[in-house]
Amino acid sequence: MRVLRQSLPPAESLAASVVTIGNFDGVHCAHQELFGSVVQAARSLGVPAVVLTFDPHPAQILAPERVPKTLTQLSLKLRLIAEQGVDIVWILPFTHALAQLSPEEFVEQALVRALGARQIHVGANFCFGRNRQGTVDRLRQLGETEGFAVHVLPLRMMRGEPVSSSRVRALLDEGKISLANRLLGRAYELAGLVEPGEGRGRRLTVPTLNLATPQQQLPRTGVYVTGTLLGERRFESVTNVGTKPTFGPHPLSIETYLLEDPPQGEENRLRIQFLYRLREERAFPTSEALKAQIGKDIRRTRRYFHWQQFFSARMAARSVGKS
Repeated sequence: MRVLRQSLPPAESLAASVVTIGNFDGVHCAHQELFGSVVQAARSLGVPAVVLTFDPHPAQILAPERVPKTLTQLSLKLRLIAEQGVDIVWILPFTHALAQLSPEEFVEQALVRALGARQIHVGANFCFGRNRQGTVDRLRQLGETEGFAVHVLPLRMMRGEPVSSSRVRALLDEGKISLANRLLGRAYELAGLVEPGEGRGRRLTVPTLNLATPQQQLPRTGVYVTGTLLGERRFESVTNVGTKPTFGPHPLSIETYLLEDPPQGEENRLRIQFLYRLREERAFPTSEALKAQIGKDIRRTRRYFHWQQFFSARMAARSVGKS
C-alpha cells in the first residue's frame, strides 16, 4: 500500500480511482465494510482503491477544546487499512484553508483533479466541505456534473445503535471492552514505549512492564485480560489501568504482567490488546492482600485463555468436518 502525504494541489495526480473519504478513527467494522466496497469496485474497474483521510483530526483545528481522544495512532490506522486491501492512502493535512473549501471546491480539487474519481463510496451520514455543508445528496449532484458515481452504504447497526467511533469511545469509558471489541472487529490496542517503573511490583507483588501512557483513548480504570506483544512475540498477560490506590495517590499508569518470562533483550516497545475486563481497580489494606488478589486475577486469566483455545480448536474441527 502506498502512503501519500501531500497538500492541495497535490504533487501527484491519478488518472482514475475509486475513493472513500473520512477520518476513520478506530478503523471499526463499519469502516471495514466501506473499504471492502471500495476495493471490490476498484478491482472490477481496474483502478486503484484510494482512502482519503486527514491528519491531524479536523477537530484539532476547528474545535481543539472538544477534540476527542484518538482510538488509533496513525501507524496502526495505516496498518489496519492496508489489511483491507486498499492500494493508496492519501493523508491530506487538515488546515484552516482546507476547512474553508466549499463542497464544490473540495470535490473539484481533491476528488476530480487529484484522484480522477470514477466512484466515491461513503456512509449515510457523510458530510464534507466548509461548515459540513456538503451532504450525500449534494455529492450525488456534483457527481452527475463531474462524471463520478456515488455509492452510499447504510449505517452499520449493532444492538440497535449505529457503529461509530464515538460509540466505541463511550464503551471504553464504561469499561465494556468486549462490546467495544465487537464494534471494532478486533481487540482494542494501546502501543508505546516501555518506561521504567518504581520497582515496587518486583519487590512487593509481581514484576510488570509499564507502558508510557499514550495520547490515546484509554479503557476505564480496572484490571483486564490482555495479549501483549513485545517485539514480534505475543504473550498472555494481565494489565492494570489505574492509579495504584493501595500505595497512595499516583498518576494513572498502564502496567502489564506477562504470564511467562519474556526473552532477554533490548526490545522496548509494547502493544497491549485488551480482551476482557476482570474487575475494578481498588485499594487493598496491605501489599500482601493485593498480591493475593493478583494471584486470583492471574488464575482467571489463565482460565480465559484455556477456554479460548478450547473453543477455537472446536470451531476449527467443525470447519474441517464440513469441508
